[in-house]
Amino acid sequence: MKRLDRRALFATGAAAALLAATGAGLAQHPQRGGTLRLAVPREDDLMSRVARGAVYNQLTEVAPDGVLRGELATGWRSDDAARLWSLDIRSDVAFHDGRLLSGADVVASLEAHAVRGELHLEALDDIFLSPEGAVVLSLREGNPHLPYRLADTGLVIAPEGAVAMPLASSVGSGLYEVERAREQHHFRAARRAHHFKGEQAGWFDAIELIVIPDSAVRAEALRDGFVDVATLPLPDGLRGRGSFRFHPSEGDMALAAAPHVMLPHRVSSRAPLDDHRIAERWWMA
Repeated sequence: MKRLDRRALFATGAAAALLAATGAGLAQHPQRGGTLRLAVPREDDLMSRVARGAVYNQLTEVAPDGVLRGELATGWRSDDAARLWSLDIRSDVAFHDGRLLSGADVVASLEAHAVRGELHLEALDDIFLSPEGAVVLSLREGNPHLPYRLADTGLVIAPEGAVAMPLASSVGSGLYEVERAREQHHFRAARRAHHFKGEQAGWFDAIELIVIPDSAVRAEALRDGFVDVATLPLPDGLRGRGSFRFHPSEGDMALAAAPHVMLPHRVSSRAPLDDHRIAERWWMA
């Protein structure tokens, strides 16, 4: 029997028939709504990393399946030596304060990351804007992997290069806009009504991140319904107390989720919490 192409199948009306035949529910497919409440430890500044992943965009993104995709960059090309790279930037992106994204914002942000030691390109020679409006990176040594390096978590783009703002005053172009934040304690952001990603990501209406240093207390908060997801090293306190989802598995877990939280078919292992993009990739049943 010919193997079914899942992407082609779900692009047609055959998807509905297959779901009905297999008993699969609509909850298995992303839906908008709800507030994600996530409990994290204080270590590794995890709250800030996830929050910034929700508030800001990067130039590129490595999807959970390993495919490199453009985010703020729509395309890139290099010379034969992979020393001179030119990146085309989206023209339909607005920051949360209403300012439109420009190539100058990208140049300033990359320069700020380089100064802060976050843009790990030891051979970086210069970053500038071409007459055509493309962002150009000049390297002293060729690097064919540059577009992948630009997807490293944290290499966010901010207006005028303000990449190190406190969370409470962060202004990005991401799917979620800051409502309130207290460093190393609590963060809340709401889904933007209009975004260039449309209805392809960002399923929660809002996200809340809560720092709970003790793993046993995080497990208790999840068990008692105060949070929906908790990063946990062990399932202690949860076994037999509900239908929790353990990821990657109960024996080798990084987090636990309430049954109403839906995990994508693939979850990135590049960094914790789906490469810090849990806010835009997960959803509620």
